[in-house]
Amino acid sequence: MGTLTYVKGLPTPAEELNSLGLTEFEMFLAAYSPVFHKAACETANYLLTGNNFNKSSWNTHLQTTYGISKRHANGVISHAKGVVDASKEHRKGHIKTLEGKVKSIHSWITKSEKKLADAIKFYSKKNWHKSKIGCGLALSCSIQFRDTNWKNLRFQIHNKKRRAYQLTKQIEHLKTAPIQAVIPRNQAFVVGSKDESFGNQVCQWDGNVLKFRVPACLESKFGKYVQTKLGNFNRNINRLPKDGSKTWHFYRKDGKWNAAVQFTPVPVKRVFCHCAYGCIGIDMNPGSIGWAYVDHDGNLKAHGQIPLQMGLSSGKQDAQIVDACLQLATLADRFACPVACEELDFSTKKQQLSEGGRKYARMLDGWAYSRFYNLLESILSNRGITVMKVNPAYTSLIGLVKYARQYGLASDEAAALAIARRAMGLAENIPGSITAYLEAARCGGSPRCSDCRSVKDGKHVWSLWNQLNKTLKSRTETKNRHSYYSISNWELVVKEPELRSKGTKRKRASN
Repeated sequence: MGTLTYVKGLPTPAEELNSLGLTEFEMFLAAYSPVFHKAACETANYLLTGNNFNKSSWNTHLQTTYGISKRHANGVISHAKGVVDASKEHRKGHIKTLEGKVKSIHSWITKSEKKLADAIKFYSKKNWHKSKIGCGLALSCSIQFRDTNWKNLRFQIHNKKRRAYQLTKQIEHLKTAPIQAVIPRNQAFVVGSKDESFGNQVCQWDGNVLKFRVPACLESKFGKYVQTKLGNFNRNINRLPKDGSKTWHFYRKDGKWNAAVQFTPVPVKRVFCHCAYGCIGIDMNPGSIGWAYVDHDGNLKAHGQIPLQMGLSSGKQDAQIVDACLQLATLADRFACPVACEELDFSTKKQQLSEGGRKYARMLDGWAYSRFYNLLESILSNRGITVMKVNPAYTSLIGLVKYARQYGLASDEAAALAIARRAMGLAENIPGSITAYLEAARCGGSPRCSDCRSVKDGKHVWSLWNQLNKTLKSRTETKNRHSYYSISNWELVVKEPELRSKGTKRKRASN
């Protein structure tokens, strides 16, 4: 089970304030934080050297050097080790991102060079103007810029190669450069233990009063213990247990000390049924969140949209996301079912922002997808609702082709319906009006050919969705999502490109 962290500002009761307007506990934290910072920096520097680290001997070294106890030293080591590990992971992630960008650039360069070479080859033919296929990169000229699209594409390829070279050199540097870890000042960290009373030996909290064991280096100034009235962590759903380990982290932010406690939360009673009895699927887009409730038979029973506003500041955007998550929690509680969403990884897509167009880049960069899913899982799990993650392959296509016109759903609601059915383990077979022509295109035979049906039986259903996806991308009738609502005969959409390709093959064979 994971951990939770509750944070609150350190109270300043009037009876505890001194002549400086500070409590004794705040004075102690101001005096202990420089000691903690020096010890943590020394520990982090030693960990970054790569030498063999012996926790026991280093704990003894910190005790004798800084005049702190073993428990205080454990907090220093844990904090420094966490910062160093995070820095190493960040370096790995940075290198992985840059490598992904280089790979995306090289892929774009290969496709662009092939497109340019095919265009040159096309126009080198004598009767190119009589061709029925056309050119993938037709030669055109801009009067405004006095330049051709070919020359502009060559210039883009040149700049992409320069960018790839710069990123390659940056990766080489990052692989050999020393890792730097930053440890902020004005903080103290104490590791808890489930075997100790109140979950911690150094910092003990009984639900109202917080009592901190002063290290030996500061006993002459503050005594053996310092304490303050902390009060309780007020939460609508309080999962803070009375027993168990409690790790405390004190830090100063915006001129005020804050107290954070990390703990293993109390299990929440499950308030939903198994996904086999029904499920809510959600599909998130920058402008809205579409949801659809599916019953135990896989039929649509309810659907809707939660509107979202773009271009908000981080604080307002978080508030908007929390409100959307609370609405989904209300729906899950009403239908007593889990919530299913796509298991998305936007790190790969964000590596390709420079090759995906400005509008697509702004859409991805301007909306906090990962923030939404983190808050969704946190809020729903806090209420005993499970969030199920499914493979996102072809969910939007399935929703548009099968359910958008049938139920009159928006594109995100149709995708949410497909997601909910996938979470329930239901298969999404491709419609029969499309399957026959896709399979006939494989072997060039009739849609009712027995060989075609055997190919269909031996393939996974996603192979047909993949084939349909490629076919639809080449069609002008399905360039936007609104066109899916008007398609009544898929034979005209699927079969015509295949007939055209067969006619081109016969023409080439006759020549």
